[in-house]
Amino acid sequence: MRAVAIDGPAGAGKSTIAKRLAKDMEFIYVDTGALYRAIGLYTLRKGVDIHDTEGVIGLLPEIQVDIKYVGDEQHVFLNGEDVNGLIRTEPVSMAASAVSAVPEVRTFLLETQRGLARRYSVVMDGRDIGTVILPDAECKIFLTAKPEVRAKRRYDELVAKGVKAVFEDVLEDLKRRDWDDSHREVAPLKLADDGIEVDTSGLELEESVALVKDIVKKKLG
Repeated sequence: MRAVAIDGPAGAGKSTIAKRLAKDMEFIYVDTGALYRAIGLYTLRKGVDIHDTEGVIGLLPEIQVDIKYVGDEQHVFLNGEDVNGLIRTEPVSMAASAVSAVPEVRTFLLETQRGLARRYSVVMDGRDIGTVILPDAECKIFLTAKPEVRAKRRYDELVAKGVKAVFEDVLEDLKRRDWDDSHREVAPLKLADDGIEVDTSGLELEESVALVKDIVKKKLG
C-alpha cells in the first residue's frame, strides 16, 4: 500500500485537495479530522467541558468511531450513527481541536487511522499524519496559507451553506485553533522533517491541485 500524508492548519484546503488527489490517483481518501470531530460532537452532546481532560477521557469507553465509504465519499459513524452532516459546525470544530490535544484521545484513534493505511493506498489529511500517524509515508505535504486567506475561504463556505457568519469571528476562531494545534504538547501541528511545504495563499483551487499533484507524482515515481 502507498501513502500520501497531507497536513496543515484549518482552511488551507487540505480536504478539498486531498479528495481530488485521491480520486485522480484511485487511492482512498481519509479525513482524520472527522474522527476527532466525532469525539468532539459526543463530548458536546454529553455536556462535558471540552477542556476537562479527565471528563473527555472518561467518555472514551462509551465511544465507537468508524469510517465507512458510501459510494466514493467517506462517512464517519459515531456509535453506529452516520454523523457526517453534524460535524462541520464551528462549535464542533472547536471541540475537535480541544479533545485532539488529549493524548488518550489520539492513542484511541491511532490504530483506526493506521489500519486504514494498511488496507488501502491512501491520501490521508490531518494535523500530524506525516509526523506521527504515517511517519513512513512516501510523500508528505504541508499545506498552508495566510490566516486571512484561510478565514475568507471558511467564511465563504459558511455563507454558501446559508450559515450566518461574521468574518472577524471566523478569523479569530481560526487563529485560536492555529495556536491550540501548534502548541499542544502531544503531536503538535508542524512540518515533518522530510515534508514539503506548499503555500496556497495566492493560488486558485485548480492551481493548488495541479501543484500538489505534480509534487506527489514526482515523489511516488
